[in-house]
Amino acid sequence: MNVFRLAGDLSHLLAIIILLIKIYRSRSCAGISGKSQVLFALVFTTRYLDLFTIFISPYNTVMKVVFLALSYATVYMIYMRHRGTYDSENDSFRVEFLLVPVIGLSLLENYAFTPLEVLWTFSIFLESVAIMPQLFMITKTGEAESITTHYLFFLGLYRALYIANWLWRYHTENFFDHIAVVAGVVQTIFYCDFFYLYVTRVLRGRGKMSLPMPV
Repeated sequence: MNVFRLAGDLSHLLAIIILLIKIYRSRSCAGISGKSQVLFALVFTTRYLDLFTIFISPYNTVMKVVFLALSYATVYMIYMRHRGTYDSENDSFRVEFLLVPVIGLSLLENYAFTPLEVLWTFSIFLESVAIMPQLFMITKTGEAESITTHYLFFLGLYRALYIANWLWRYHTENFFDHIAVVAGVVQTIFYCDFFYLYVTRVLRGRGKMSLPMPV
């Protein structure tokens, strides 16, 4: 554990809490991609199967349980409690275009060809692209509420902090996880344009962030 890892975990947790508070207060999931949230729930489920077999620390166990619970709570809010406000028409990204390559890649590139290890690798690769339905939805509609962009900002910040964590661990422990690093860098790249728009538009006081419509 180091300050970058801790800050990254807290940023990740804050992003999810921001999204849940937005849904709870507005009683609406408008502008939120249910597909992205299902993919994130799948990420946590496949990554944390070792919750029942390996104990690392109380912090590790608590965070796993919290992320699992919050991810499924988000999916429930979108598809059950507030399903009438869910914009399924604009949440139209074809997730099979993500799942098929991720499954194939996790079978080919892993540290050990065992069920838990393959599923862990699957979760790492899937997390790197799970936000794409949300970004696609924002691009399709042309704008996003500020609360949704805050959620995306803290998700991107989490990934950036984890890159710093990996650099720190390599420097201090000579530890390098090439699967996690490559996937994390790819995920961070997806946020680059968003970061620019966030800083230049949302932080200047605009209630919504307008994005270019797809050509």
